[in-house]
Amino acid sequence: MEILKIREHRELSSRAAAWFHAKWGVPLEAYEESIQACVNGGAVVPQWYIVVEGGEITGGAGVIENDFHDRKDLTPNVCAVYVEEHCRCQGIAGKLLEFICGDMSRLGVDTLYLVTDHTSFYERYGWQFLCMAQGDGEPGMTRMYIHKNETDVNTAVLP
Repeated sequence: MEILKIREHRELSSRAAAWFHAKWGVPLEAYEESIQACVNGGAVVPQWYIVVEGGEITGGAGVIENDFHDRKDLTPNVCAVYVEEHCRCQGIAGKLLEFICGDMSRLGVDTLYLVTDHTSFYERYGWQFLCMAQGDGEPGMTRMYIHKNETDVNTAVLP
């Protein structure tokens, strides 16, 4: 299993966009546009990541400003977390989330948010329930989680 940063593997942009579109049903153009912004650089957000095994995409996630909810102040958001069914229960999602949190921290972002209907899943990976948020066009509320990276004492600059 290998976790790849799309910004470093632009040749996988179209393939990744199609994969995310197939999993979530969000228009392909939305993924293409966001992934292109990631590849072009300049801004820390958006970022996109895929898990590859045997040449196949088996998982992935992104980091965007807002994952279609009313809490525009809680940003950036991890989004589109998905692991293929036949690859689940192998710790892939946890490794992917840890990788994303570490990468975003290196880019200067120590706090991330995530909306989900899952309960008790993200807590396993250091996320904490924060509040309920209203999803765009959704009748009910959804759970909002927060993840704060701790400063690594081995890399912290001390006086």
